[in-house]
Order: sequence, then structure tokens, then C-alpha cells
Amino acid sequence: METKLKRIAELAREDKQMKFTSLAHLLNVENLTQCHRELPTGKATGVLGETKESCGMNLKENLERLVEEMKNKQYRPVPVRRTYIPKDDKGNKRPLGIPEHEDKIVQRCIAKILNAIYEQDFLDSSFGFRPNRNCHDALKILNVYIEKKNINYIVDVDIASYFDRIDHKWMMEFLSHRIADRSLLRIIGRFLKGGYVEEAKKYKTLEGAPQGGLISPIMSNIYLHYVLDLWFEKHVRQKCRGEAYIVRYADDFVCCFEYEEEAQAFYKALKGRLEKFGLEVSESKTKIIPFGRKAEKESQRTKGSKPETFDFLGFTHYCSKSQRGAFRVKRKTSNKKLRMKLKQWKQWVKKNRNMDMVDIMKRLKRSLTGYYNYYCITDNSDAVTLFMNNTVEILFKWMNRRSQRKSFTWEKFQLFLARYPLPKPYIKVSIYDLRNHISYIL
Repeated sequence: METKLKRIAELAREDKQMKFTSLAHLLNVENLTQCHRELPTGKATGVLGETKESCGMNLKENLERLVEEMKNKQYRPVPVRRTYIPKDDKGNKRPLGIPEHEDKIVQRCIAKILNAIYEQDFLDSSFGFRPNRNCHDALKILNVYIEKKNINYIVDVDIASYFDRIDHKWMMEFLSHRIADRSLLRIIGRFLKGGYVEEAKKYKTLEGAPQGGLISPIMSNIYLHYVLDLWFEKHVRQKCRGEAYIVRYADDFVCCFEYEEEAQAFYKALKGRLEKFGLEVSESKTKIIPFGRKAEKESQRTKGSKPETFDFLGFTHYCSKSQRGAFRVKRKTSNKKLRMKLKQWKQWVKKNRNMDMVDIMKRLKRSLTGYYNYYCITDNSDAVTLFMNNTVEILFKWMNRRSQRKSFTWEKFQLFLARYPLPKPYIKVSIYDLRNHISYIL
């Protein structure tokens, strides 16, 4: 499959106007078998409760039937099982749609095809759910724009319920720019309109792409590629007399401008642009703020304080100084993300405090390691250390509530931590390491 995908990518890169007319044949038993093997085990199941193991017991027969259904235009995805995960520290939840395992296999195969085509079209300003581009990369590029370019204003935008508002008609229209294979488009359309099940009741999906599906990330990127990225590059930047840049990770994006009037004009035009495609700006979470070298000097002169901050990808960005007194942008873990993570840990350890202590410590080690891998970046050591200390205090509190009798004094608890040491935070990612980054920003 990789050889065929490479050829598709080459053709897409060579001819930006090319439409692919024959792609559905890639959804064959061999490729679907490969996708089945690549899927992780032990994941949440869909409505029918099918697992990777149960599907694999008669894998060849199951996939042959699946391919035959797709050839005969009889394949219809099972409605996804809707569940909810915490969204913030205020108790709000985010809906997730969990597909059946067979549908996951088909989605993974389709996602590979779409990625091969659209990776050649996506702009350098897009980072979310793309190979070799992660959140840290987006933060590094944003740092370059603010510190090295003539940036004085930030437009921090939030799209309200983005995944729930994707317009199916526009989605299919965007896909048709590159794909003319009706069979593949039909299957994608059925995924979009497959519906979901919640509390044993089925609901139709007239709009949106459920988060949780393997096809949703690439679909959301394609949608915003046409709605936002191309529009910003070909229309907004062309009309600006000053510098203007955008950094987007999935539906989370920040725009940088040299002049305030151009930032204001962009925000006004953005609302109309999003409305045209069924989307809406969350005005309570969107703001235009002075930010940058010039903004810091002006704020110090008029207010005697630093400029307003903004949050992006879990970090609060603020104006500061280097050790030599030069302007710098620094980042720390946003208070909202810090509170939410501590709340989740508190709920887990409260619920599982009677587990074996060794298992609890293994779970905490894994959690801290994952947290450090993301948040241990330049300038954020204090916030990560604060998180670790609060995590240990929560552990101490609930370990002492395993019974009516107090299990630990603080001194005894320190001896326990010496026996089962936790990983210590240290800077893992330098925000100034640009070795693997796009040359056009430099």
C-alpha cells in the first residue's frame, strides 16, 4: 500500500489541479488487513462491542465480506457510540464518537489515501494531525513570528463547537476538488451521515464530523484548509500592507499582525467567512490584543505593566525579557489546563486509593512522564514543578484516607517516595531548536 500511496502523493504534488478518479480499489482485503494490524488493541468499542481480537478471529472472511459490500454499494457504517470526556475544569464535557472496529479499519485506510493527496496541498501554517508536525512545532513557529518579525497585535480566535458544525455539503464540495472517484466519496459521505447512539437511542448527524473517528482529523484539516488557510494566504495577507501570519493546529489558531487596523479588519471579515461555511466565532473566547516588542514598551509606558496574555495549545504566552534585557516571549502552563489535570488526578486517586500502592505509583509515573513530554519546554520549569508538587500532595492526602487510621506521616511518606521515586521534570523541548523546521519562516 505504501508504494501506491507514494505514487499518489507524487502525482498530487506534480499537478495541483489533478483529480483522482480511481481510489476506491485501494480498499481491498490486503490493505484493510494491514490497517487492522496497525490499530491498537484494548481500545473502547463501538455500539456492537466488537474488538480487534474478535474481528481478527475470522479476519479474512470478515474483510472479504466488507470489501464485497463496498463494491456493491451496500456498505453502511454502524452509528458511532457517543461518549463524553472532560473539556475543562468547569465540568463541561466534549462529545466523542467511537466507531465499530470494522469501520475503524475502513476509516484508517481512507485517511491514508486522503493524507497522501492533501499533504501536498496543505500550507506550512497548518500543524495539527499531520506527519512530523506537532504542537511544539507550532509553538516554535509562533515564537519566531512574534520575536523576529514586526508583530504588534495578536488575534486569538476560538471556533465554537467546530467539529459539530462542519457542513457536509461543503465538505463534499471541498473533497471533489481533488477526488472524482464517486465510490470513495459515497463511503466518506456515509461516514459523515452515519449517526450516533446515545443512551440506546439513535440520532441522525446532519452536520459535523464526530471526534474520535480516525477519519475526522484529516477531514477537519481539509475543511479548514479551504475555509481558512487558503483564504488567509491568498486574500488576507495580500491586502495587508504590514506583516501578517497565521499558525493553526486543528481548529485552534492564532493570527499575528503588524498593524491594529488590519487585525480589526481581519476579525470582522473572519466572522463573515466562517458563517458562509456554517461555522461561528466564539466571541467570549476571541480577542485582539497588543502583543510584541512594541506593545510591551507601550504598555510599560502607559500602564506600568506588561501587555495582556493569550493562551494557545495549553500555554499562556506573555511578554518578558531575556537575561540580557532583550524582548522575549515566554510560556507557562495555562491555569485552566493545570487545574483540570490536577482535578482529574484527584478524582482518579480518590476512586482508586485502595489499589496496591505499587500499581498507583506506576500509574502516576506514566502520567507524569506524559505530562513532562508535553509541558517541559523552555521557560516552563516552574509551572511543571508546581504541578508535580501539587500531584504529590494530592497523593499524600488520599493515601492517608485508605482507612480510618492515618497511613503516613510526611516523613514516612518521603521515605516511601525514596523507595518508589517519581520522575523529576527537566526541559525536554527547546523553543529555539528550529533545525527541522520550514525554511520560509527564517
